[in-house]
Amino acid sequence: MELINKRYQIQGLDLLKLSEKYGTPVYIYDAEIIHRQIESLKKSFEAVNLKIKYACKALNNISILKLFKYYGTGLDTVSIEEVQLGLMAGFEPSEIIYTPNCVDFQEIKRAVELGVVINIDNISILEQFGHEYKDSVPCCIRLNPHIMAGGNYKISTGHIDSKFGISILQMRHLQRIIKNDNIQVIGLHMHTGSDIVDIEVFLRGANILFEVAMEFPNLQFIDLGSGFKVRYKEDDLITDVPLLGEKLSKVFQDFCKEYGRELELWFEPGKYLVSESGLLLTKVNVVKTTPATVFAGVNSGLNHLIRPMMYDAYHEIVNLTNTEGPTRLYTVVGYICETDTFGWDRKIDEIIETDILAIKNAGAYGFTMSSHYNARLRPPEVLIYKGKDYLIREREKIEDLLRNQIELDFHNL
Repeated sequence: MELINKRYQIQGLDLLKLSEKYGTPVYIYDAEIIHRQIESLKKSFEAVNLKIKYACKALNNISILKLFKYYGTGLDTVSIEEVQLGLMAGFEPSEIIYTPNCVDFQEIKRAVELGVVINIDNISILEQFGHEYKDSVPCCIRLNPHIMAGGNYKISTGHIDSKFGISILQMRHLQRIIKNDNIQVIGLHMHTGSDIVDIEVFLRGANILFEVAMEFPNLQFIDLGSGFKVRYKEDDLITDVPLLGEKLSKVFQDFCKEYGRELELWFEPGKYLVSESGLLLTKVNVVKTTPATVFAGVNSGLNHLIRPMMYDAYHEIVNLTNTEGPTRLYTVVGYICETDTFGWDRKIDEIIETDILAIKNAGAYGFTMSSHYNARLRPPEVLIYKGKDYLIREREKIEDLLRNQIELDFHNL
């Protein structure tokens, strides 16, 4: 989003005009930023055989998935439905890794039928997998390294109390299960959390995985998940991906020499690839002054972007309509009957009713975590690609709330 001649634009398209064309609220995504992030990651790890598996739980619109396929990535999925969406978007089964958590074994069997790479993260499922498939279906193992990392406890996944992964303290048990059924392990995986700034966390986790990997002779890849932090505020610390690429590539090359052959290095970024590409445009319904606060109430809420309320996440908010007024202090809130705040005490160019605000970093975990709470409808999604705007999801109608519901006639029951 660039400010040009006092108007905010994406790829030369005026955001206020887009808000008029599609209405508000509306999600806008910039394909150039997605491509920039992919290329940045590739360049940082050009010294190794890198495979990018986009974590589609961040943003799974079918056109976005097709865009990632066009840009040459693979896909990281966490449900059978995401697997199916990936296949519908044109990904080959071999390009998709499926990492479920606490699912019924029948779902894993369905994923095996679809031919994707299976990633197993608990002993019980591994035992069932071994009994069912023996050495006929290779798999990846997700390990828990017991590393506390991430910007929020709710998004830290590698600590000792996490439900994710098989503990590295269970290696003896794990090896017995693998040997008993001759399970073919072709990959080792870990993901310690999100919003990790300290690259030493990645290196520490990688070294744990490299040490364990020496006990698995048939590996094809090492998967380090992701967790790269992006910029939400101008002065935010972020993950230094080029420096990480330099340091991690060196230790990975050393590991491959010791292992005896070159393996693929996989990453599964989601937020890193799409967060900065997305904006949520909203209209100011009311400016309400109380003895303590000036509220700017908009026509959206936690039903469209829950991260501020769920994770205390910071999202910069910009007034698109007024770009040169005096800066005032506002708390931007939504229209949900709940404490529903996008930003507390924000310095924003003076707001009046009907102004259009842009909430930044809305590309990741925005629409995918949206809901019909308060019977509110979900917004459309628009992709900006090569200087043109494309509607990739229609605005919902009241009929969408009733779809799949069965209405009873109590007079005739």
